[in-house]
Amino acid sequence: MSRAISSVTGHAYGLARVARVWQLSRATVYRHRAAPDPAAPAGPTRRGPVGACSDTELLEHIRAQILGSRLHGEGYRKIWARLRHAGIRTSARRVRRLMGQHGVLAPHRVGRPELPPMTAPSPQRRWTRCGGPT
Repeated sequence: MSRAISSVTGHAYGLARVARVWQLSRATVYRHRAAPDPAAPAGPTRRGPVGACSDTELLEHIRAQILGSRLHGEGYRKIWARLRHAGIRTSARRVRRLMGQHGVLAPHRVGRPELPPMTAPSPQRRWTRCGGPT
């Protein structure tokens, strides 16, 4: 935390001690340490660590896996597994995001089709097992 070295222990002062002396919470110290420097160049637009390949390269790998498949449409999980098997390490969320943005996600079922309601011909009649009134 601190660049100053303790004369007694020979180690740098810890965060808890510095926060206690400054009468600040540790979260405040971390927040101020992580504040971006306005003079620093702008980083990547996407948060998080940068992957082994860029989004455009990964999209090309995804399209190659889709074209190499004999099935009509595969979801992001199978494509992600094929990429891992091919030695391309990335996250499933990133594969899903790229496939969704570029329209290569497999279509999925929305729900069950709506069936028409079944009504009896009259309230006094009941239905048999065959499906007709008795």
